Amino acid sequence: MASAETIHVDGEWRAAASGAQREVLDPADATVLAVVAEGDAADADAAVAAARRAFRGGEGDWPRTPVAERAALLRRVADLLQRDRETIALTESRDTGKTLEEGRVDVDDVTAAFRYFADLVINEGGGRVVDAGSDDVHSVVVHEPVGVCALITPWNYPLLQASWKIAPALAAGNTFVIKPSEVTPLSTVHLVRLLAEAGLPAGVANLVTGAGDPVGARLAEHPHVDLVSFTGGLASGAKVARAAAPAVKKVALELGGKNPNVVFADACATEEDFDTAVDQALNAAFIHSGQVCSAGSRLIIEESVRDRFVAELARRAERIKLGRGTEKGVECGPLVSAQQLAKVEAYVASALAEGAALRCGGKRPEPSETRPADGYFYAPTVLDLCHGDMTVVREETFGPILTVETFHTEDEAVALANDTEYGLAGAVWTKDAGRARRVAGRLRHGTVWINDYHPYLPQAEWGGFGKSGTGRELGPAGLAEYRESKHVYQNLAPKPVRWFAG
Repeated sequence: MASAETIHVDGEWRAAASGAQREVLDPADATVLAVVAEGDAADADAAVAAARRAFRGGEGDWPRTPVAERAALLRRVADLLQRDRETIALTESRDTGKTLEEGRVDVDDVTAAFRYFADLVINEGGGRVVDAGSDDVHSVVVHEPVGVCALITPWNYPLLQASWKIAPALAAGNTFVIKPSEVTPLSTVHLVRLLAEAGLPAGVANLVTGAGDPVGARLAEHPHVDLVSFTGGLASGAKVARAAAPAVKKVALELGGKNPNVVFADACATEEDFDTAVDQALNAAFIHSGQVCSAGSRLIIEESVRDRFVAELARRAERIKLGRGTEKGVECGPLVSAQQLAKVEAYVASALAEGAALRCGGKRPEPSETRPADGYFYAPTVLDLCHGDMTVVREETFGPILTVETFHTEDEAVALANDTEYGLAGAVWTKDAGRARRVAGRLRHGTVWINDYHPYLPQAEWGGFGKSGTGRELGPAGLAEYRESKHVYQNLAPKPVRWFAG
């Protein structure tokens, strides 16, 4: 298959209708990594039409495929992902800049998602029986696929985010069109190839590579799309919601977060505790160079341990090994693009102008053998003496920036943690079990970790409060997003009602 034939419609790989192409750059050195098709609205229309034909109002081959067979296909996809684990991990590392080991973890997490949704649907019963209060009535709630789904995914975890949408969409019996980020489309192309290899009927899975405008915009507004699932930035998510509104289609949005990592002094009572809390704060903030929607980018720490904690945090952050993600020993790769690098630089500059104290980082690192001069690298940065009015505290920076705020009381800690328009994730560190439960219960965030940061489970819902979005991915609710509920009421002994005298 030619490198620019990355649009998949009705079972066939093709170039863009316009013939346009896009270069995908390696963020480690800004060289051309691949050439892909640059689709537009015409390609989006063709993909939606194919998905519509395959769905056929719920009468298509895939919607009518027995649940056991749909689950079996998802398991075959999981097996193929493991077969190609090293190839996909390398692709993901080179495309996004993350380390090769992070790429491997992503493939394993994607595999787990496909297996989870296969198990979920196969273990369901024949619907939820509803007690109608009469032996003469059989009442049951059943679930049917929504229809044609438009799946729009971000650049930071392209393969993972694709799986969180594709696996439940297929498990529920839908057809779909997926549009990966134009910055990091390569692993999604590979995944769609695996779907075809696993035996998915033509037209069920369609892929259009191209920019958010026009491809994503067209999918969001398309009259023949029944559901839009979007993961990305707040501004883009709002545009998707507005575009989808006239058709009153289902919309699921995951729009990031500004996530607090709350550390109480008792979590640092011993040297071992202190080491763990500092280590986890580093992981929370700097995994994948901070380009994580749930990154713990706001350290909210009790004043009595702030100085020592921040000093040690900065010391360790300065020692993080930056470089090309495929190089052995590298702990953090580059930012994904020149645009993202410029945004991070602007956030740090604004923080310093607003009174933050720079404890480490705050600049591009010196080039090295594993860190080419043209790469989009930025040093892990710790900004102390921050407060809630600062831009860097309020907006999602999506980079290796950790801000530090302090508190004296539990109530103050909770107030600071909830002082955000977002509500995706957060954590609390304390040895006091009662305090842990109280604070976790008061945090207005979709995921709350206690004495941990970042783990998630495919069987547990993922999503946020406030401007972090609507709906949930993963877990039973993640499958429900791709279904419509239908109540079937059967009267087993019909008789006249005699409501009308005549």
